[in-house]
Amino acid sequence: MRTLAIFLSILLFAGTAAARDELAQATPPGGSPFNYVLTTGDGGKPTYAVILMPGGNGNMSPHLQGTKIVFAGAGNFLIRSRAIFAEGPFVAASTDATSTPDRILAIMADLQKRFGPLQVYVVGTSRSTDATMTLAAPLDGKVAGFVHSSSMNRIATFDTRGLKSRQLIVLHRMDPCRVTNPAMGEASHRTYGTTLIEMDGGKSTGDDCEAYSHHGYNGIERETVEKIKAWIQAGK
Repeated sequence: MRTLAIFLSILLFAGTAAARDELAQATPPGGSPFNYVLTTGDGGKPTYAVILMPGGNGNMSPHLQGTKIVFAGAGNFLIRSRAIFAEGPFVAASTDATSTPDRILAIMADLQKRFGPLQVYVVGTSRSTDATMTLAAPLDGKVAGFVHSSSMNRIATFDTRGLKSRQLIVLHRMDPCRVTNPAMGEASHRTYGTTLIEMDGGKSTGDDCEAYSHHGYNGIERETVEKIKAWIQAGK
């Protein structure tokens, strides 16, 4: 797999150490190569990887513009928090939202070629949780787990019992978006016993279902990411 060896040492998010973005490339079996954004910190050899998929239309389309990496969706909760995800023994791979297992496995293969064995978690938010829920069965036991944050309302009937890969629901108690009602995540937790992280606080501006309302953990990005990472690291 060919890698575009362009690095940027930039401050990705206020309050984080400098992290590097690289435009990387993965190729599914029998498919065409595609780009993703690989973010690494200064935590030494990683043992965990998170594959981050934005909500909304799910499109990042990362590419080079001259020597600069450009992509859509930079304001999305997961994508704007990628440097926090990449701190410590983690690397973060940001990619277009997908329900195609081979695309996730291709990124996983590229990451493990670079870093050796990794525990890989697939993380979606808002509309991309449709993808994480869809991928849970075909990728069960092939990835370490899934994180469904600000989940679409069908999370209420998402039965995680019997799945080998770990599953986590994350919500903001004051999420105002009608298609990601936090009550649905709470119902899923009660019905199926799926682990649940509930967040409070921060600030809410703009459209109810956009990245800077409570829906996108505005102002509590670090707290939310650190709780997700603590759950990942507590896994067996």
